[in-house]
Amino acid sequence: MDLPTLLGRGEEQDVLKRAVTDARLGSSRVVLLTGEPGIGKTALLDWSSELARSQGMEVLSARGIESEAEAPFGGLLELLRPALDELDRIPAAQADALRSALDLGPTAPRDRFVIGAATLNLLSVRSENAPILVVVDDAHWLDDSSLAALLFAARRLLVDPVAVIFAARSGEAPALEAARLSDLRLNGVDPEAAAGIVARHAGSAPTREAVERLGRATAGNPLALVELSSSADLGDGAGDDLLEIETSVAEVYARRIENLAESTRRTLALAAAEESGRLDWIGAAADQLGLPLFELEAAERVGLISISFGSLSWRHPLARSAAYRGTSAGDRRAMHAALAGAVGESGTDRRAWHRAAAVLGTDEEVAAELERAAKRARSRSAYAAAATAATRAAQLSPDENARTRRLYLAAEAAWLGGDAKRALSNLDLALSDATDTRMRAEIQHLRGQALIRAGEVMAAHAILIEGAEAIEAIDPSKAVVMLAEATDACVYAGRPEAMLAPARRARELLPAGAGERERFFASLALGTALIYDGQGDEGTSLLREAVTVLEASDALSGDPRLLSAAALGPLWLREAETGTSLIDRAIELARRDGALGTLPFALALAGRDAATSDRWAIGRGLYEEAIELARETDQAMPLASALAWLASILARQGESEASEACASEALALAEAHGLGLVRVWGLDPPAELELALGRLETAVERFEGKRRALADLGLTDPDLSPTPELVEAHVRSGSSDGLTASVKEFAAQAEGKGQPWALARLARCRGLLADAAGFQDEFETALTLHGATRDGFERARTRLCFGERLRRAGQRVRARDQLRAALDAFDGLGAAPWAERARTELLATGETARRRDPSTLDDLTPQELQIGLLLAGGQTTREAAAKLFLSPKTIEYHLRNVYRKLEIHSRDELARELAEADSGSPRGTA
Repeated sequence: MDLPTLLGRGEEQDVLKRAVTDARLGSSRVVLLTGEPGIGKTALLDWSSELARSQGMEVLSARGIESEAEAPFGGLLELLRPALDELDRIPAAQADALRSALDLGPTAPRDRFVIGAATLNLLSVRSENAPILVVVDDAHWLDDSSLAALLFAARRLLVDPVAVIFAARSGEAPALEAARLSDLRLNGVDPEAAAGIVARHAGSAPTREAVERLGRATAGNPLALVELSSSADLGDGAGDDLLEIETSVAEVYARRIENLAESTRRTLALAAAEESGRLDWIGAAADQLGLPLFELEAAERVGLISISFGSLSWRHPLARSAAYRGTSAGDRRAMHAALAGAVGESGTDRRAWHRAAAVLGTDEEVAAELERAAKRARSRSAYAAAATAATRAAQLSPDENARTRRLYLAAEAAWLGGDAKRALSNLDLALSDATDTRMRAEIQHLRGQALIRAGEVMAAHAILIEGAEAIEAIDPSKAVVMLAEATDACVYAGRPEAMLAPARRARELLPAGAGERERFFASLALGTALIYDGQGDEGTSLLREAVTVLEASDALSGDPRLLSAAALGPLWLREAETGTSLIDRAIELARRDGALGTLPFALALAGRDAATSDRWAIGRGLYEEAIELARETDQAMPLASALAWLASILARQGESEASEACASEALALAEAHGLGLVRVWGLDPPAELELALGRLETAVERFEGKRRALADLGLTDPDLSPTPELVEAHVRSGSSDGLTASVKEFAAQAEGKGQPWALARLARCRGLLADAAGFQDEFETALTLHGATRDGFERARTRLCFGERLRRAGQRVRARDQLRAALDAFDGLGAAPWAERARTELLATGETARRRDPSTLDDLTPQELQIGLLLAGGQTTREAAAKLFLSPKTIEYHLRNVYRKLEIHSRDELARELAEADSGSPRGTA
């Protein structure tokens, strides 16, 4: 089937044809069409749809409508309606969430991203019947919840036979423009195409000069060319008149409307106020206002609207806008009141919005109806729609307390929808009106949580303490939780001096018979604060108490956020087994329920656990997934942390450019959000790389910079101290004088903490500085202590330093034993700069070490390794897809790559190959 070429759009049609063809052949494509109104976006979507149908593809379509922008998931329902019979083929949790969102089943609020995952899987299974083209016109007017779900799905399409084309006005769809989609920007057509358009639509043959002037006046906008050429005399004598033609298409529509009879204009404005186009509703409202519905025929004759099958559609959104704005504000309110009565119970939420538009001033009855609409939207996970409805309800509220409550409802919905800025704006308004102590505390609590998510951690700390102090007399349990969260806010800010007081106060406030939630928070907060303060023994005991409460509670142990928080403290203590079990459960729950909001932090912690053992490849995969999801959910703290930690692995493996990029971004985020601890982490990778490469002077400078940063923050945790690295650098450069004070300070910190990881590094320092008679005992002590940890990299560094010292002491045979073990460990981790240093030292003993052949596992991307671990662990393709928020076809695509790179053919072989990469369970993939 040959489709016509649109005038002036040959290149754009080629791009869209490739997207459609690629999808038909199994490669997903996503295109964003942008341009001004009338530039031809809809024409290209229609052409693409016809092309897809001609090739046997199914077309799923939706169109954003300005008045429908707050209808919860209205656009998504329109788009997916033909595919809903496939719901039973996607994971049950996702299917239930989608039914709830689309009001097709029991409602229950869920993480907003699970709707996107469900949309992805529904498109994927539907495409097994026939390739699919998804077209979304006027996407800038699509309701926020629908757009978020579609964008989530579109970004994850890879090898499904699905193409997606969005069309939106330039500058009016920030979410689309921020999604980094392939952007096809439409400009005006060239003069030749403009002449063709004018000739096709002009009432008489235009002169060449007239066409050229019209082309210049409209900048080649096709709709402007059509409307102006059909509304003006373009004959030979029209040249001078063209200069006075108004080029605004909206003005052309407005002039057409002005030429209609007054009764027709009013009826047309009524139709514009009810943009659903339902003639039964419009007709009922017209009867109330005494307007004859047949008047619309005159508007149809002049090309403003078309009527068919009981519905009305507009020639262009600008025509509807011109009709609506062409009547007075008082008339518009009367029209909305009539429409509210016409809609009745059959469109509850629409009726509420019509009633709201009819109000002049405040109205409690209407505000209450809008509040109910907000709660219905929230129950379906349509958080953006809920926030908008609640905000409007607050504006209509005559009572101050009701207004405050509704602003809080709006803020809570915006927070759940991931819009921290909108949440904070509503909370600020609510706080200015709030007089009730309990409500003020709730507002401050949510403000603090929103600021932590946004990365403004110390501002959150102050707000949470202020709110807790105000509420503690009437609700000490609430105050305990707020003080604990205020303590937690300080962790990533690196502000130990601000932690102990609120943590101790939280513990003191625990009422007799306190609930498990309050006991958990109080124990966790004080345990964390004590560890930060160097009181490791008492802190450890409290953390274990918190974990005991958590594990004994069905309610608490089902919250992935609490599980992740409880795991953080043990990880600092390097008691990885306790922390890891909690992290695994947090990730399992978050993946099962689609709770992407909690996943970045949990994944980053799981990556940290893997990276501080000998599972660096797994750590990289977890970090990269955490980074991707943190960007998507706009969470600065887990993003900055994962970037800094990934930079450390990359530096140790010698990937200097990638490491520098990650560390630089982490440092920029830390600076912007006051994340002092993350800044310390971000200073590590470049310093460690310099040390590994033997650039000792630069390494010393950078580690000294880290020492100053720690001193500025007052952080004394020995695990953060650069003293062991400074000792090593100075000893290697032959300038170890003046280190006594630093080592003494570090010794006090490590011995005070009493944990084997820090004590092993202390013993290594002493071994490097000891005299010839004592160094061996110190290194042997260090290696014994390393045996109580899972950090193979640190153990290998100690062996390297021990081997170097033995070689210099003339004990070459013993040196070789240590250096071989170090080299094997570095090679196994892929720590290339460190392996090269060990190989050089081994050569100096008279032994040549063959360079290790890179493992085929090194060829796997982090995502391929993640997928391989899930599948090797017994997950099905669909289960793995659900856990990683990908489509099953994408999982299969990556699995084929894994098989090819590893030269294997079965999952049994895959399990055997990956067992070496993961000496324990596949952390973070459960």
